[in-house]
Amino acid sequence: MATASSNEIKRIHPHKFTLWVAMGSIVMMFVGLTSAYIVKKKQANWLEFSLPSVFWYSTIVIIASSITIHLALKSFKAREMRRYKLLITITALLGILFMVLQTIGFFSLEARNIHLTGPNSNAASSFLLVITSLHMLHVLGGVIAILVTFLRAFNNKLKNYSSVPIEVISTYWHFVDILWIYLFLFFNWLK
Repeated sequence: MATASSNEIKRIHPHKFTLWVAMGSIVMMFVGLTSAYIVKKKQANWLEFSLPSVFWYSTIVIIASSITIHLALKSFKAREMRRYKLLITITALLGILFMVLQTIGFFSLEARNIHLTGPNSNAASSFLLVITSLHMLHVLGGVIAILVTFLRAFNNKLKNYSSVPIEVISTYWHFVDILWIYLFLFFNWLK
């Protein structure tokens, strides 16, 4: 009997397993895109440009959101529901702010005459748009999951104290944070 229960403890929750498989697929997609970026960069007409400073601000925002979701998870596990609600709210707002800052960064590039699409665009700026937009799409998925969690936190009728959903969301959120840091470093120094 003891053997069976110890085996059950070692099993990973199906939602967590699915998340890890999905994150592996996402990593492969972004490795492929950044590899294509490196190969394409060898073209003679490649446009070199620096990212607008707003991308630095968005990086700080997503790191801060990773801290707040970590603290939200700790608060949930400690049953500090008031603190949890505050931190999950802040995380959702920071996620939205991240996407707004990224969009401002795109407009800033356009204002500097670095066209992201169209006949006057360059492969360098188009790659930036595709890669960062794909990342923003994944962040949007995280924000939607956080907003659902946010709504559940304020629903007084629902009393589910399983930490699995917030653990899954937290893991995913840390993942998109680390993914953005990789992309940010890649576009600034590793390219």
